[in-house]
Amino acid sequence: MLDIRFIRENPEIVKQAAKNKGVEVDVDKILELDESRRKIQGEIDELNHKKKEFAQARDIEGGKKAKEESAKLEDELRITNNELRELLYAVPNIPTDDTPIGESEKENKVIRQEGKKPEFDFEPKPHWELGKELDVIDNERAANVSGARFTYLKGPLAIMEYALMNFALSIIIKKGFTPIIPPIFIKPAVYQKMARLEPKEERYYIPSDDLYLIGSAEHTLGPMHMDEIIPEKNLPIKYVAFSPALRREAGAAGKDTRGIIRLHQFHKVEMEVFSTAETGMQEHLNLIAIEEELLKALELPYQVVLKCTADIGDPNARGVDIETWMPGQNVYRETHTADYMTDYQARRLNTKYRKSDGETAFVHTNDATALAIGRTIAAIMENYQTKTGTIKIPEVLKPWMMGCDEILPPAISR
Repeated sequence: MLDIRFIRENPEIVKQAAKNKGVEVDVDKILELDESRRKIQGEIDELNHKKKEFAQARDIEGGKKAKEESAKLEDELRITNNELRELLYAVPNIPTDDTPIGESEKENKVIRQEGKKPEFDFEPKPHWELGKELDVIDNERAANVSGARFTYLKGPLAIMEYALMNFALSIIIKKGFTPIIPPIFIKPAVYQKMARLEPKEERYYIPSDDLYLIGSAEHTLGPMHMDEIIPEKNLPIKYVAFSPALRREAGAAGKDTRGIIRLHQFHKVEMEVFSTAETGMQEHLNLIAIEEELLKALELPYQVVLKCTADIGDPNARGVDIETWMPGQNVYRETHTADYMTDYQARRLNTKYRKSDGETAFVHTNDATALAIGRTIAAIMENYQTKTGTIKIPEVLKPWMMGCDEILPPAISR
């Protein structure tokens, strides 16, 4: 949520930002309600002053009348505040100056490409073919049990999932991150405050409990300090979490449906940082650097993409994707995202920090993908495949692979 004072002083900037993000916002109505709210509050303050005067003069009738008028104004103020809050919630964050203006993800900007693409003396296969031939991915049985876009990871690929988690945590925890296992359920009101509830059709909802399943760990990491005031000396606060991510993928029919790129259920290692306004952008860049460090250690080629206004999402001021090379598909696929929200989420969550001078301010929040496990596994399979149909294991993962240094066909598995 934006500061109402900022909207009041910069209405045209807010209107343009909403237009660039493709969001319909009635800024003029917001300003009208804001003015009405301030007027009503002024009348209430004046009545409160009069009530004190009536009490001192022992004017019972005057005090009673003032109390009745005040009660009516309080109701009017409550209604106005609720209407204003609903409209404010619809206002997206202001993009950073370097965010490209665009109407779709096609207008995202590739910043740079890193790593050397593998060269093969054979036609590389996509991971879903490799997974079936090696009997390590089983979408068919999962579909019988759970429906489309679920999978069974088997044998060495299941071990690789845990290996990737341990590999990521071994690097990230040393950088001052506290490991967290977060709740995977979230209350609707809290989800709304995180500005991540919409689009609701992408979320799994449990009506009997009035709870949603999270689509990513930051959905319950972000509200951890809701309604708290954090001492500035404790910032930045850095968390790293391992959790399931559950998404209905309602709008993705026919898109990346093969293999394990776009599933309803997958696991992620996710990072969340709470910081001051002064250090928020640097924390954003630090998180991107960690994502790149992990990919470089895995020796996976990738490109860094600055997302355009239409693709970064309402709460984001800046968004960066990292897309990893998939040689079996001859394309880069998104594997990482880094989101910088400034104080947009914190205002909705009422998460503040107290400065050394005693003043309070809203924290700035960042979240970023350390590893989306399934997509990283797919990238490893395609980049590390061999002519004989096996898959080599990246060196950095071998300590956690329980002695497996190559994924072999079932008939010759060791």
